Amino acid sequence: MTGSIAHIEIRTDSFPSDKKLGALWRAAWKSDTQPPRFQRTLRTCLLHLTAHEGARLVGFVKMATDGGTHGFLLDPVVHPDLRRSGLGTLLVKTAITTARDRGMQHLHVDFEPSLRTFYEKCGFAPTEAGLIRF
Repeated sequence: MTGSIAHIEIRTDSFPSDKKLGALWRAAWKSDTQPPRFQRTLRTCLLHLTAHEGARLVGFVKMATDGGTHGFLLDPVVHPDLRRSGLGTLLVKTAITTARDRGMQHLHVDFEPSLRTFYEKCGFAPTEAGLIRF
């Protein structure tokens, strides 16, 4: 279902409860597994954005930093009711602008191959990277 985002409020560095973030996480990933605990990491992030439809949390993204000039986009999620509405793009592009304003010179993101076009439209260019899975 595609909805309008004209009524969505984007908040910078707000601290929604783990309960609200967990509800969004479970809806978005259609999972009953325990979502990550966010509160500890939110305090150490370069930034995090939340999207609100009234009292309902409908989107989220955070960005970590190396403490210097590199930012790492993490955990972008949009409620299924608002997918393909432009909300994900709005969240990512707002995160990019905010990171630049906060001194980042390089932004990194990891993504599944199916999301390549989305991230390219947001301004990311493909690069070679290494990964160790634990």
